[in-house]
Amino acid sequence: MNPEKVVFGFFILLALTLNVGFVYGEIDNPAHHRAWEFAAVLVVNLIATVLKLGDRSQMGAVLLATSLVAILQLIAGAVVWTIAAHASADGFTASALSSVVSLAAGAVVANVVSVILLIIETTMMRR
Repeated sequence: MNPEKVVFGFFILLALTLNVGFVYGEIDNPAHHRAWEFAAVLVVNLIATVLKLGDRSQMGAVLLATSLVAILQLIAGAVVWTIAAHASADGFTASALSSVVSLAAGAVVANVVSVILLIIETTMMRR
């Protein structure tokens, strides 16, 4: 067993599961979407992206691309959250939360693609 592959797979799956946990719930209900959970999603996705930087294969390039898409979505969500909470006259409204959750849902899609590619890569190595 390769410990590096274990850590790599762990962070890819953790990024997906944390993101799904954040997105799950009523889209505009603040009780279902916490700031600390969103921060954890962003940090774990950043770690997963850094782990993907060393792979020079074609599959590694596609995995990195999926990670970059997820990070872009999550950073956009963080910007929306920050502006709504600190620079908006209305404050952090249900509409702003809906935008953040929608962007995080886009990151879920990128994370799902990443996990599917990891599974494909793993099955191809066995043959």
